[in-house]
Amino acid sequence: MENTLEKNSLEHQNKSGLKKLVDKIGLQQLIILIVLFLIYGFFSMMSPAFRSTSTLTSILDASYYVGFLALGVTFVIITGGIDLSIGTNMMCAAITGGVIYNQLRAPLWVALLAILAVATFFGLVNGILVAKLRLPAFIATLGTMMITRGLSSIVSNVQTETFPLRGGPDGWYKSIFRTAGNFPTGVILLIVMAILATVILMKTKLGRYIFAIGSNREATRLSGINIVKVEASTYVIAGFFAGLAAIAYAATYTTVMPGGGSGFELDAIAAVVVGGTSLAGGVGSILGTVIGVFIMTVLKVGLPYIDLQPHYQIFITGFVVILAVYIDIYRNKKLNK
Repeated sequence: MENTLEKNSLEHQNKSGLKKLVDKIGLQQLIILIVLFLIYGFFSMMSPAFRSTSTLTSILDASYYVGFLALGVTFVIITGGIDLSIGTNMMCAAITGGVIYNQLRAPLWVALLAILAVATFFGLVNGILVAKLRLPAFIATLGTMMITRGLSSIVSNVQTETFPLRGGPDGWYKSIFRTAGNFPTGVILLIVMAILATVILMKTKLGRYIFAIGSNREATRLSGINIVKVEASTYVIAGFFAGLAAIAYAATYTTVMPGGGSGFELDAIAAVVVGGTSLAGGVGSILGTVIGVFIMTVLKVGLPYIDLQPHYQIFITGFVVILAVYIDIYRNKKLNK
């Protein structure tokens, strides 16, 4: 009898602990976190080399710039919008910073500020086109994507730009994302920015208005909220995060190619969707986005360990996005019944 009572007490505690965990991070976030561990476990089982410290460092290195892009575009997608230009915006900003540093001989800190300014500017352009001029977000940001891709080649004269190596006098900025001892400090910055993004979305009027626009744009407008200003601000935020992604990319890979960046926006959007943010708007979380980033990054790094070439990654990414969107549509249908 006593053993039965102890067993029931333990079961109650376990259920209570699980309920607290679900209440704290959300059921959907818990599910995708479990999926992340399952994917990591699968690659670890298939290839013991995947469990190495160097592989973990590679995963973290590949997560920085995609992570920043995903954090920014989460704001846009929650409003029901989309930004296809974040990848080329990132590369255009990085190229511009490289030109300022290498050809104009400006101090590195000036080049880094220029990177943030250029990326944020194109975010503002997107915001004006979509929120003020009411162009469809897909068309407006597709146009900006082509403009920034072409501009990076024009600014650099189709020349590769190289950022300083760690051993040089300006190599200090690399330590922002990885120390000389290969400690991935960039993940700390990513977490800090994710916390800041969470505070903006969950604890400020701007965040509440962003969710309101995604849930019911017309009702939000009728309530007296300046939806043009709020919606435009999400594209500015996405642009700023694209600037951070550009700095992270330059610090991680040193060399930046002009005309690049296409495809990075898909990685970021895929991470956001996999993380549970609805493309229909009104639903999303930064925690889910961060988990989604690591899911996509683990897939990217892990596939070569099971002898699958990079083009398989594109195929699998597309499949994962379609599956995530289908689940989102199915969930919305169930909620509307």
